[in-house]
Amino acid sequence: MGGDMAVRERAVRERAVREKAVREKAGRPKSMRMSVEQPLWRALAGYRVLTMLYAVGFFATAYDGFRRPWVAVAYYCVLFLWTLLTLPWVANAASCTKRFLAADLTVALVGILITPLADTHERVQSGGPTLPSIWTAGAVLAFAIKGGWRWAAFASTLVAVVNLVERGTPARDTVHNVILVWVASIAIGYVVEVARASERTLARALEIEAATRERERLARDIHDSVLQVLAMVQRRGAVLGGEAGELGRMAGEQEVALRALVSAGLVPESREQRYAEPGAPGTAVHAAGESAPDALDAPDPVDLRTLLVPYATSTITLSEPGAPVPLARAAAKELAAAVGAALDNVRKHAGEGARAWILVEDEPDSVVVTVRDDGPGIPEGRLAQAEGEGRLGVAQSIRGRLRDLGGDAELISVPGQGTEVELKVPKDTRAARGKAERR
Repeated sequence: MGGDMAVRERAVRERAVREKAVREKAGRPKSMRMSVEQPLWRALAGYRVLTMLYAVGFFATAYDGFRRPWVAVAYYCVLFLWTLLTLPWVANAASCTKRFLAADLTVALVGILITPLADTHERVQSGGPTLPSIWTAGAVLAFAIKGGWRWAAFASTLVAVVNLVERGTPARDTVHNVILVWVASIAIGYVVEVARASERTLARALEIEAATRERERLARDIHDSVLQVLAMVQRRGAVLGGEAGELGRMAGEQEVALRALVSAGLVPESREQRYAEPGAPGTAVHAAGESAPDALDAPDPVDLRTLLVPYATSTITLSEPGAPVPLARAAAKELAAAVGAALDNVRKHAGEGARAWILVEDEPDSVVVTVRDDGPGIPEGRLAQAEGEGRLGVAQSIRGRLRDLGGDAELISVPGQGTEVELKVPKDTRAARGKAERR
């Protein structure tokens, strides 16, 4: 037996070394770029160049109509250099900093304000284009892509105010152009926010998928090595008897518990995380410490399955949903402690060899846990007699806990056919306790 175990351990170590080498050779995966945002940045860069050329070309065709053309020439030289030199800043969200956005919008706003200095008053009043013309929209769109619709609303509002100052009166064409830029930039900003949210959701889904694949891989490795070794130890121990038999029995219990963890992907809470130990396989369950009523409504829910997994042994079968069963942390621990108390009763009254089954059901408004055994059952009137004798295991450890949670416990026992305990806890323990108190 020792030789077989050594061979299996060596095989597992060699497999782990090979897989680690493969992962290191592959390296870290490259971060996934967003499918919508990156094309928007490329389109914005092209838009800035084209609209800059449009503004310069329009000025060239109307050069003779300007009152001070040298002012326009100086501005267009700055605009030309600024547009070309800042193309790397609009390549992606990381490069497009707040400082750049502020400077870029300043270039556009200054161009609007100095338009009356370069152009004639008549053309300004008649609705002639400003010096940056439609290039201004590029600066606003950079805000939208970088920060979403709120940033877009801020930038477009500044552009609107400066346009009204430049024109002096809210002419129809000015208002029309301002509203068009305002609506378009906010719409694009909103689309970007939605796309980013979709990217986060997709990334989370990919992480879950990768974690699931890794868990399945580990499950295969555990099944091929640890579980088979534990099963072999159990079989050989049963044959040898004595101390080896006890070791085999313990190995069998650990095999069942580990198989439950692997199949469900659950990790039981550690003892340090529990305010009261709900019980471990083969040991008695002590009553949980008293909790304040509000503690039962703690906002951080816990998966009830993780608290019930430690109860699974070679003689106790746990059946639970494939999805998490969320319940308020303190309420889940109280329910798990009640399950432990029911299993204690099975061990005490049905014997160590009795089999038990735990069934977890997640209903819309409540969680139901059923504990059933194949023992001799409880004689009629025995529970009332035990309570009269001061034995309050069922009355307090089980029913008392469920009553404090606003739930109930139903016990069904037929002599010779075992006992079934149904524990029902509402998900909203605060409302359930309120109804119970009013009654």
